[in-house]
Amino acid sequence: MDKTRLSRRGIVAGFMNSSAARQIKIIDSHTGGEPTRIVVSGGPDLGRGPLDARREKFQREFDTFRSAIVNEPRGSDVMVGGLLVEPEDKSCVAGVIFFNNVGYLGMCGHGTIGLVVTLAHMGKINSGEHRIETPVGVVTATLHPNGDVSVANVPSWRAQKAVAVDVPGFGKIAGDVAWSGNWFFIVEKHGQDLALTNVDQLTDLSWRIRQVVNAQGFPEVDHVELFGPPAAPGANSRSFVQCPGKAYDRSPCGTGTSAKLACLAADGKLAEGATWIQESIIGSTFSGKFRWLDRATGKVEPVITGTAFVNAEAILLLNDEDPFCWGIR
Repeated sequence: MDKTRLSRRGIVAGFMNSSAARQIKIIDSHTGGEPTRIVVSGGPDLGRGPLDARREKFQREFDTFRSAIVNEPRGSDVMVGGLLVEPEDKSCVAGVIFFNNVGYLGMCGHGTIGLVVTLAHMGKINSGEHRIETPVGVVTATLHPNGDVSVANVPSWRAQKAVAVDVPGFGKIAGDVAWSGNWFFIVEKHGQDLALTNVDQLTDLSWRIRQVVNAQGFPEVDHVELFGPPAAPGANSRSFVQCPGKAYDRSPCGTGTSAKLACLAADGKLAEGATWIQESIIGSTFSGKFRWLDRATGKVEPVITGTAFVNAEAILLLNDEDPFCWGIR
């Protein structure tokens, strides 16, 4: 048989396999350069009940699905996925479980902005306030007429100030531990240039910091933020945020900015209601502000505003005959 006929047979076989494959409808967007992939249909049936319990079921019984959606060859280390589910709270327009290349997220600020723009793209919502249920609580997102989205995040606070760690190859570094839907270690004095040309060094430092912080009594910390002087006009600071899977956040990071606002509030460095402009390592920005929830415990409600753009609608095909169907892990 000649090569042409072999090639044609391969194409025909491919079409046959595709028609038998499981189909997953997704909508992709990016928020400040950071991608979000929302699973619109075809995801696992997690039943009903609280979202934290459904997230546990997702992790326990369907983790291969998470990998298939966001890992190579369909995704990448930087991709954040969101499984759209029915909310338990009937006042919410949607429920969402966020995940990445290595696991699951409590909340995702850039992902929530992307989700809101995606829901508008689908014709599910219009401008105005919308409640969204996450595994760590309900957040309120406002879709503004100009397309911007503001997310009132879950209560955020600084758990510990100026935790000193000895980082191999870099020496003593101090940072704050803060909660904002995810756990962060926030470092301002790190001696690094926060520039794209220095990403390898920033990644190495952040990863080493996380290992030491985890080993010294904070195993829950899975995000590391490095802050420094801004480059964008009008911004207050620039950040490099390393996510749990070692990729860096292209956006200013919504939960990361929330954690920073909680620390600024605790230190009295930002007034309630005042605007803070956070710049990402690639130059995109979020604006943030907070209101006090409980001064005694340091809890605040951060509000983060940014913009997302839908950039793809697609059908992913999951074919068991594909040796990498469930992602490269």
